[in-house]
Amino acid sequence: MEPNQHELYEYARDRIKQKKYLFIHLIILAIGTLFLFVANHWLNFHEEVNWWIWVVAVWCCLFIFHAIKVLVTDSFMNKNWERAQIDKLMLKQTKKIEQLQNDLDNSKPSAE
Repeated sequence: MEPNQHELYEYARDRIKQKKYLFIHLIILAIGTLFLFVANHWLNFHEEVNWWIWVVAVWCCLFIFHAIKVLVTDSFMNKNWERAQIDKLMLKQTKKIEQLQNDLDNSKPSAE
């Protein structure tokens, strides 16, 4: 396998793994929500307060952050994006060095 193909394969494998963990998180969230609901109603622990809703709300927020990371952030901030940003910064630095070199060459007094 060529290095470029291997890099594409590794990236695809990592993305599949991220999506798999997100799906597992969703399943655990659903099972956990059901368990907390049952625990709140069967254990009669602070029956007047539905504490399980607060736990599930926080857990859902964490799941949403996880989903945003996997589906939004990591989908466009990948290796290609990193490489493009590095190339952009290197080009900017090269232009700055050339400008400084030109300024230095122009500021030298001529030997006449």
